[in-house]
Amino acid sequence: MKQVLAEAVEWYVRLHDSAATEQTRAEWQAWLGADPLHAKAWERVETLRQRLSMAPPAFAGTTIENARQQRRAAIKTLAVLLGVGAVGWGGYRVSPLGADYSTSVGQRMRFTLSDGSSLVLDTGTRVDVRFDSHRRLIILRQGAILVETAKDARTLSVQTREGEIEALGTRFTVRQDDNLTRVAVEAHAVEVRPRLAPGDVLRAEAGQTVSFTAVGIGPLKPAGEQGSAWARGMLVVVDWRLDDLLAELSRYRHGFLGCSPDIAGLRLSGTFLLDDTEGALANLEDSLPVRVRRLTRYWVRVEARAV
Repeated sequence: MKQVLAEAVEWYVRLHDSAATEQTRAEWQAWLGADPLHAKAWERVETLRQRLSMAPPAFAGTTIENARQQRRAAIKTLAVLLGVGAVGWGGYRVSPLGADYSTSVGQRMRFTLSDGSSLVLDTGTRVDVRFDSHRRLIILRQGAILVETAKDARTLSVQTREGEIEALGTRFTVRQDDNLTRVAVEAHAVEVRPRLAPGDVLRAEAGQTVSFTAVGIGPLKPAGEQGSAWARGMLVVVDWRLDDLLAELSRYRHGFLGCSPDIAGLRLSGTFLLDDTEGALANLEDSLPVRVRRLTRYWVRVEARAV
């Protein structure tokens, strides 16, 4: 079990590293579903993380900050804590990853920034905020955010790994995917600038969405039905593939959630509650010729229903 715990700690730090990608998450899900012991070890790591979130700042600084700054040191520290156990300390809450604002898997939170702007964080999101006398900068490390800007003489921009989005008095969402940033504008407009092609600027208006990489910007498209529905706890899908739906739902729960290849292309439309992914799976069984198979609560696979 000790070796499995060490692997779980390694996965925890990899998943929360700023360089983590969707491929990293897929590999973790495969590891999680490969053995019931993996799920048990992961649950112990999650329990420790929750307890550490109650730690006093001095103690948290020697454990969780290391997880962000020194990956190998973090693995050693967390492994030791798993061996001796950890108890909760009341009265304190700190970000487990050192970000200014963060949410865990399945959690969404709303914050009001110092300038009066509203910031909503989606599941598994990390954000840093850098405001000075000339500029307002929101750095999206991972996940997705909804920004509603307050009136201010300073420019407000969101920075991702791929570039920057400058707000032009607006309400918009930004999502950091694997080597791709997705932007959807709900009010007014934004300007998008890729990091490696700063001379390429695209203006997106209300009702439009655009994706961009570090070197280029994709075409403007009409915003879909989903928009910022996630901020209200809803997932709205119109003619989605089943595997795409499950991939999105998996962002809001721990463990592996997928489907067998033979039914991946089934298409469906509907509205699902993000706080009740189990209910969403039950709806799939009612509306599609599928069944939900559970190895553990951390490993769920949708398969074709036997005739």
